[in-house]
Amino acid sequence: MIISIRSQASSEERAHLLALLGRVTEHQRPITPTIIDGQEVIALDGSQLDAQAGTLLRQEPAVERVVTVKTPYKLVSRSFKTEGSSILVGAHSGSSAVTIGSADGSPSPVIIAGPCAVENREQLLLTAKAVRAAGAQVLRGGAFKPRTSPYQFQGLGLEGLRLLAEAREMTGMPVITEVMEPALVETVAEYADILQIGSRNMQNFPLLLAAGRHSQGRPVMLKRGLSATIDEWLLAAEYVVAAGNPNVILCERGIRSFDPQTRNVLDLSCVPLLHELTHLPVIVDPSHATGRRELVPSMSRAAIAAGAEGLILEVHPDPNSALCDGRQSITGEELRGIVREARLLEQMLGGKGSVSCVA
Repeated sequence: MIISIRSQASSEERAHLLALLGRVTEHQRPITPTIIDGQEVIALDGSQLDAQAGTLLRQEPAVERVVTVKTPYKLVSRSFKTEGSSILVGAHSGSSAVTIGSADGSPSPVIIAGPCAVENREQLLLTAKAVRAAGAQVLRGGAFKPRTSPYQFQGLGLEGLRLLAEAREMTGMPVITEVMEPALVETVAEYADILQIGSRNMQNFPLLLAAGRHSQGRPVMLKRGLSATIDEWLLAAEYVVAAGNPNVILCERGIRSFDPQTRNVLDLSCVPLLHELTHLPVIVDPSHATGRRELVPSMSRAAIAAGAEGLILEVHPDPNSALCDGRQSITGEELRGIVREARLLEQMLGGKGSVSCVA
């Protein structure tokens, strides 16, 4: 269940409610409210409460309403919040702000692209200019890279973050980059407009909690795990939201299969299903899903047609020489074509306004 606290509740009434919750639930850690759309709420596992406890909660002066949510994920559920969420990105950094998601339900594809890894200053700035020229509005790039082999390029680390900040200043585009460990969340948030949690870390629960609690409140893009079910994915998002950060973007990036012809299987059926289950915006990663640049344009079209609010794409000025994932990276000119097709699809699907593009 989800308990909404009255905005006019006194500190004494709030304290009394929290004390009551501590007595009637089995929580092993302190119960703290989370703010969703300006409303203080507390999510609980309803199975922990008997009928008498539920009645007592509804009678508390601090309680505005109690919503019963049957799914294990509460705060990200469409049962709790019926309208879709929109997330503003980049307003704090002086860059051109971008909205991800559409609260009114109209199509609003956002295209996220840029190099898999920040390799050096020249490569990043050249790519940033190209994606900006292609019509994009946000830059992606990896400063810290989780690689399967310990001998592969692991990223430039802090220097990569500094280069991303320079590219943002040069282009006016907000940036998104991956954070890999809880201790680095605050540092990465100083440079990034969106924190990416990669598929390998989808169930890194200390990292999820750190991303939810960090002081700067940056939005989080949560990629689906390599073999994660949709419920596991949504519960991972619930960790971030319940910890205090409601600004979560889901990213479908393909799930592991037995077929070596593609890197993963792109599960586009999850896009309309997620729109039924959750109010969080959903974007798709055709680059990691297919692992083949020639498949990226068609899968981009399919993702937008399925209802995705956006795409995240890998772009490199010379994909064949890329230090990371060159086989799936596209060029700036290919990105231009995808942006153009996204705008056409938006018009065909009855969208309103212009397409926002993240690169």
